[in-house]
Amino acid sequence: MFRPHTLHLLQQHAARLRDQRAVAGFDGFVDLIVTPVGLRRGPGEDFDPIRTLAEFGARVSAAAGQSTNIELYPRREKLGGNGPIMANALLAWGLQATYIGALGRPQPHPVFTELAAKARTFSLCAPAHTTAIECADGKLMLGTMRSLDEVTYDRICTAMGEEAFVSELAGAGLVALVNWTMIPGLTALLDAMVARALPRLPANPSRVFFFDLCDPEKRSLADLRAALATIGRFARFGRVTLGLNFREARHVANALDLAPGGADADGLRGMAGSIRARLGVTTVVIHPADAAACATAEGSWWIPGPYTPQPLLTTGAGDHFNAGFAAAQLLGLDPEAALTCGVCTSGHYVRTGESPNSAAIETFLANWR
Repeated sequence: MFRPHTLHLLQQHAARLRDQRAVAGFDGFVDLIVTPVGLRRGPGEDFDPIRTLAEFGARVSAAAGQSTNIELYPRREKLGGNGPIMANALLAWGLQATYIGALGRPQPHPVFTELAAKARTFSLCAPAHTTAIECADGKLMLGTMRSLDEVTYDRICTAMGEEAFVSELAGAGLVALVNWTMIPGLTALLDAMVARALPRLPANPSRVFFFDLCDPEKRSLADLRAALATIGRFARFGRVTLGLNFREARHVANALDLAPGGADADGLRGMAGSIRARLGVTTVVIHPADAAACATAEGSWWIPGPYTPQPLLTTGAGDHFNAGFAAAQLLGLDPEAALTCGVCTSGHYVRTGESPNSAAIETFLANWR
C-alpha cells in the first residue's frame, strides 16, 4: 500500500516544492576516477588494467622494503562531496537551493559550474580531492582533504557575511548539513550556529534540519558523542532528522551505549527508535541498500527498497536517498511516504546515473513491482 499512497501524495503536493528553498553545506570534492595500469603496450588506452583490488594490493605489498610505480589512467573528473551531490538531487526535485561549501576560490572549480548555475553558491575554500581507483570488484578512495580545515563559522562570515548567512537560513525550509566526518571543525561550526545564528531566525516549527555524519568510524567516540549532542541542540529551532546507513547506525548505537540492531525490519526500526529517543531529535532514518526504516516520537516504519543487484553506480546513492527523504519531509508527507521517496530517489539514481525530478519519481513508483 505504501507505493500507491506515496504516488497519490506526490501527485497532489510535489508542485509546492518550487516555492521551497534549501540551504546545504559544507564540503566539496573534485573526484578523479582512474584505472590502475597493469601492463602498458602503447599510448592512451592501450594497456591491460589491474582488474581487482586484491591484485592491486598484492602489487603494493610486493613493494615493501623496495619501491614501485603504478600508473593511474584518468577516466573522468566530476563533482563530488556529500553536500554538492545532495544539493544537485534537491535541485532536481524542484527546490531552490543555496550551497555553502568548499567549491574553490576565487572561482568555483569547473566541476561545480553546473551547480553554480542552478543554485546560489558561496565558496569557503578550495575543494578537497579524491582519486577513486576503480577495479572490477570495488573502489579505493584516496582523499586529500586539508582544505576542509578551513571550513569554519568565521570563514562563512568572511566569505558571505554573517547577516547574509542568517538571511539564507531564515529563508530555508530545509537546512542540510552533511559530511561531519571529513570536516574537522564542523562540530565547532554547528555550536556557533546554535549560539549565534539560529536564535536570530524567525520561529518556524516546520523547518527541517537534516544531518548526515558520513562514515564516522575514523573519528574518535568522544568526537562523535560531542557532535551528536550538538545536533540534538538544533531541536530548539525546528525538526531535526539524522540520516544513517546501516553501518553508521550500528556505530552510533555503540557510541551511545545502545544495543545495535540487525538488518531486518524489527532491528532497523528498533535501532532508529532507540537512537532517536537518546538524542531527543525528531526523526532518525536508517537506509541499508535494500530497505529503509525511520522512527519519530509517534512510532517507527519500515519499507523494502527497489534493490538492484546490478547498479550502474552506487557512489552518491545515500545522498540521493537523503534528498528524497528530506524533500518529502518538507512537503509534510508522512514517514512511510518519506521513506518511499527516499528509496525511489536512490533507486532511480543507481539505475540511470541521473538525479530524478518529481515526475521521474512518480513514474518510477508507478512502474515499481
